[in-house]
Amino acid sequence: MTTIETRQYQMFPVLSAPELALARRFASGPQRRFAPGESVYAIGDREAPTWLVLEGSIEVERRDGLSREARVTTHGPGQFSGEINQLAGRPSIAGGTAGTAGCTALPIDAAHLRALMIGAAELGEKVMRALILRRVGLIEEGGAGPIIIGVPQSADVVRLQEFLRRSGYPSLVLDVSRDEEGKALVERLGVEPAQYPLVVCPSGSILRRPREEELAACLGLTSHLDPDRLHDVAIVGAGPAGLAAAVYAASEGLSVVVLDARSMGGQAGASARIENYLGFPTGISGQALAGRAFNQALKFGARIAIPVTVTALEPEDDHLRIDLAREGHVKARSVVIASGARYRRLAIEGLERFEGAGISYWVSPIEARLCAGEEVALVGGGNSAGQAVVYLAPQVKKLHLIVRRGLEETMSRYLIERIAELPNVEIHVGAEVVALEGHEDGTLSTVGIRSRDGKVTQRPLRHMFLFIGADPNSDWLPAPVEKDPKGFVVTGGTDRPLETAMPGVFAIGDVRAGSTKRVAAAVGEGAAVVSQIHALFARKDAP
Repeated sequence: MTTIETRQYQMFPVLSAPELALARRFASGPQRRFAPGESVYAIGDREAPTWLVLEGSIEVERRDGLSREARVTTHGPGQFSGEINQLAGRPSIAGGTAGTAGCTALPIDAAHLRALMIGAAELGEKVMRALILRRVGLIEEGGAGPIIIGVPQSADVVRLQEFLRRSGYPSLVLDVSRDEEGKALVERLGVEPAQYPLVVCPSGSILRRPREEELAACLGLTSHLDPDRLHDVAIVGAGPAGLAAAVYAASEGLSVVVLDARSMGGQAGASARIENYLGFPTGISGQALAGRAFNQALKFGARIAIPVTVTALEPEDDHLRIDLAREGHVKARSVVIASGARYRRLAIEGLERFEGAGISYWVSPIEARLCAGEEVALVGGGNSAGQAVVYLAPQVKKLHLIVRRGLEETMSRYLIERIAELPNVEIHVGAEVVALEGHEDGTLSTVGIRSRDGKVTQRPLRHMFLFIGADPNSDWLPAPVEKDPKGFVVTGGTDRPLETAMPGVFAIGDVRAGSTKRVAAAVGEGAAVVSQIHALFARKDAP
């Protein structure tokens, strides 16, 4: 059963009279009367507020393909419109019209909605839960958000799907060779196969084979960054460490901006299930954990811009300046480096040809669907690899786990025991991948595996997953920020243990030299760095 079917009472609650009176205190404008059938808010509207229904009703619809709309729900008196985009002030991915008797409603914009969640905790919890569950419902339905038209298993379609999934954004994929709507649009626009995939944004804009940055801009995911505004804290990286720092800093009244070049969650966001994180005895996916942290940061007023690539960091007058690849810059009194690490690649000729076309660095539901029932390989012996094996093995015919050393040297015991119970997992200890071959269409076809005795076996595999560690994302940092021989950022040269050699610049999480590479440790450093930033400001502001 879907979330809408099982948790409707939480998704679309009716506020009691006292709750309604409390919510009215956070209105951002006067109440409005809408005539029957009049648009209250449209799909793609930017800065669309949450509407609190006082009289009448709002009929809510989402897209269902290129030319159809599907009903989501009807909001009556005491109910409110919107989903998580309203909290961030982003374009709406659903639309609402006044019902047959019209509608009288009160607007609550993003700033006032955040104020409600903080100033009225119990009501705020109910509203936040509803907004999150509505987004989950839209993702499950699959018709809202952008429509991707192309070849479903192509590298570019998978790339965009993965970006949207990691961003917690719903989408729909239409097969250009089978779906009549998609074929008709492609023919009408005269789109060549080299321009696939085509993406139709909720606003109606059409993109041809877009980069993630273009798609994010079309969806309103990338916030406008005012180059003249001085933030208290700029955080580079939206993994667990960066999001934790954002939550703690913003909740303590500091103005915070978070920048990330890819998506929220970092490497942890790709983990199928984290079972040793405190407080989640049944485990939680990395994406779910990142999504909760992301929404917490928004709740407290942090501004999050993704994907935005940082190219330089330097002092300027009495503050620090961060230069951005898409032009412009951000100013801040302090900077937190939480840029984490990038996936390590195998040293095999031609590897890049198959990235996204058979070779992946994470296992998500998208990749699991693509290789369901097939024979696959997974390289790596750490906890991330173990979590991926446990998630993927039940969905494939056979999984070859390729490791250089015994699992007991690198993996937690609970994962080793669980893998041992999987009948379709074959472990190749002391083996390595030495060759790759592909089909004519550019997808992976064969993997050459060399065993401990030197024998090379060619296996017909269309999917291989790499979990062989990571290198720090520190190439963009200036010389005054000291790094160790492996590129990790050195901290602790002052009385603030997480501060770097560059005053006002801190480093936390996987990018920091000597850090414990665990989600819990990253979150702890994200909390700790905020107290050290307060200490920095206290010294600077002292008379």
